[in-house]
Amino acid sequence: MKICGIVAEYNPFHNGHKYQIEEIKNKTKSDIIIAVMSGNFIERGLPASFDKWARTKMALENGVDIVIELPTLYATSSAEYFANGAVNILDKLNCVDFISFGVKNEYEELFHAIAQYLLDEPDEYKEILAKELKTGISFPVARSKALRACLKNEFNPDLIEEVMIDPNNILAIEYLKSLKKLESKISPIFIKRTGTDYNSLEISNGICSSTAIRNILKNNELKTLDEVMPSSALQILKNEINLGKMPMQLNNFEKEILYNLRNMTPYELSLIADVNEGLENVITKSLQTSYDIDSLVESIKSKRYTRTRIQRILIHSLLNIKEEILEKYKDAPQYVRILGVSKNGKKALSYITSHSQLPIITSVNKFMKNATLDEKDLLDIDIKASNIYSLGYQIPINRKNNLDYTEKLIKK
Repeated sequence: MKICGIVAEYNPFHNGHKYQIEEIKNKTKSDIIIAVMSGNFIERGLPASFDKWARTKMALENGVDIVIELPTLYATSSAEYFANGAVNILDKLNCVDFISFGVKNEYEELFHAIAQYLLDEPDEYKEILAKELKTGISFPVARSKALRACLKNEFNPDLIEEVMIDPNNILAIEYLKSLKKLESKISPIFIKRTGTDYNSLEISNGICSSTAIRNILKNNELKTLDEVMPSSALQILKNEINLGKMPMQLNNFEKEILYNLRNMTPYELSLIADVNEGLENVITKSLQTSYDIDSLVESIKSKRYTRTRIQRILIHSLLNIKEEILEKYKDAPQYVRILGVSKNGKKALSYITSHSQLPIITSVNKFMKNATLDEKDLLDIDIKASNIYSLGYQIPINRKNNLDYTEKLIKK
């Protein structure tokens, strides 16, 4: 049995995602496609547009056989922790042959070289990185400059910058770095992205970015989605909207986030994941003049602190995710939470369960009765994330609690 893993958000599922799955099947001849998917909050520091169960249904209708939830701790973290959590899960299944990811540039030799260099972190690289960071620029920009300087004799520096400027490329490098760190037997499969760029709002040959789809939803132009989403995924999306579950945005949690932050001392803020370098003082000062989420983000944002990083901090504060717990579990996922299976996925589940180093969860209710303290520690974050996510709905009937206990395994 050949198994290929994908790390995804499907926020929401679109034609580009379907293209990737078709390419994977052509390239690898895999029997089973596993998607490790972010839950109700995602890496850019935002709530997912639709909940994890709706997005699981979209994936199962379009070629994915098993959907595993990427624990919230990793799903809401930086690219490094995000990738490391997902790759660790796939590796510990002990039966995954491939991991596939989309890239803007097919420079595989360069991708591998950068991943190895970042894993090794030679003294020269660390010195140049520290020097660049002292100029006040953001970490991604400083890292790109350091890599240009260190690898200029082996690769074209402009090519390095071209690779490091794209978010999908950066994630690909982090996946490779994690594979190397684990000495994993999983083979990476590069799929060149087709159509538009990561954050583009354009549509090209029926394919656009998830950002473009979220913009279409924001402008209530649902007819446009016929062109860019598989019909089954679009129908699920429309069903969610008809149920009053409008696409979720960060502003849905504005009062909760501001309430939390205004009740925190600078010291308490400093304990939140991703808050360091005195950023707690910047946030505290900005809270004095900020009256909503947008003004708060704008007042903190700078060359040093990107919008995405600030949004992640806001989500971490909302979910009370502290740096201490992130460091504790960054290399140690505790379980494999299955959200849904196709007919083929259901058949493969016993095979995967027999190989996995980690416990397989198909029922949170049953699992929690005998879970270890560490397993509960990590899973409690996912449960809390779902409970808080539902509070963002405008219609009260949708603000249900403990859905992780009551929602059944989705079967196609």
